[in-house]
Amino acid sequence: MIQRATRQREAILQVLRCAESHPTADWIYEKVKKSIPNISKGTVYRNLKVLKDMGEIAELNLSGTVCRYEGRQDNHYHFRCTECGQIFDLDEPVHKEMDETIARKTGFTVSSHQLEFRGICKSCQHK
Repeated sequence: MIQRATRQREAILQVLRCAESHPTADWIYEKVKKSIPNISKGTVYRNLKVLKDMGEIAELNLSGTVCRYEGRQDNHYHFRCTECGQIFDLDEPVHKEMDETIARKTGFTVSSHQLEFRGICKSCQHK
């Protein structure tokens, strides 16, 4: 089914593409509400799911934490600060060999993998 672009979806995409972090749905809602005051939280949540299903955004749901979203679509790794909870993009090459190794060892068909590093970010180290 082809999804048509809507004002709400475009606003959500704009917020995500301008975000320097990996925001939660509630944060996105608060930002979108500034340009579309009558938008509901339900509309934001539904459109985040549609955008994710369309492959326009990614949903980060690692370690059972609150889901976070990002507009960046290339495959990349993340670093999560265990002090402040902030998530950072890591500009390191993704190791496709890992997919091939797992496929060879298990017989599974691996389409991708997610890898998250954890530790303390620079800001929290200096507190």
